[in-house]
Amino acid sequence: MEAGLVGILCLSGVGQASEEDGRSPVGQVEFSASLVKRVEGRRFEAQVFAKGDRIRLEYKYAVKTELGYSSIEIIRLDKRESWFLLAQRRQILPVPVKPEEILPIQPTLPGETNRNLVGDATTVGRTSKLYEVRVDYNGRNERFYEWVDDETGVVLKLVSQDRDWSIEYVRFRLSSQPEYYFEEPTGYQRWVPTSATQERG
Repeated sequence: MEAGLVGILCLSGVGQASEEDGRSPVGQVEFSASLVKRVEGRRFEAQVFAKGDRIRLEYKYAVKTELGYSSIEIIRLDKRESWFLLAQRRQILPVPVKPEEILPIQPTLPGETNRNLVGDATTVGRTSKLYEVRVDYNGRNERFYEWVDDETGVVLKLVSQDRDWSIEYVRFRLSSQPEYYFEEPTGYQRWVPTSATQERG
């Protein structure tokens, strides 16, 4: 299955904030934003709605799944699942969540080996800290620039130094998000694979 905007989709979610440093506690940040991902000259876009460890992605262009195209993905880290909503079939395609396939909920990246603070910065009109981060994930070494929001700990922007790959939020807005955005929609049924599908695994 094609991943949507994912692939260290780096959904910046909640950072390592604490009450001591004046930022929102981990798991409490709620916001909406436009997400832009650039990969080898191609541009992908989605609207993001986040509520703690729950994330809703509404893709500008539907993404391909094994059951057809989906324009909405709900990531439930509490359940370790990602749900692709298939409107025409009125079905939910659940898939396991992998750390490297979502926007990180904390600034720490999968396989991170080193982090250096470059300095204060501003991105999408918000004050942030700019870090240079090195990762070694599945045998691949890579360097990133990472902008972490001062107030919330959300990763606002992530840019690879070693390939044409980046993710960033634009029109970032702190706002309360409704619970139903992150629940299974009424009238939808979860897709259950056949035994043959399970055997192909």
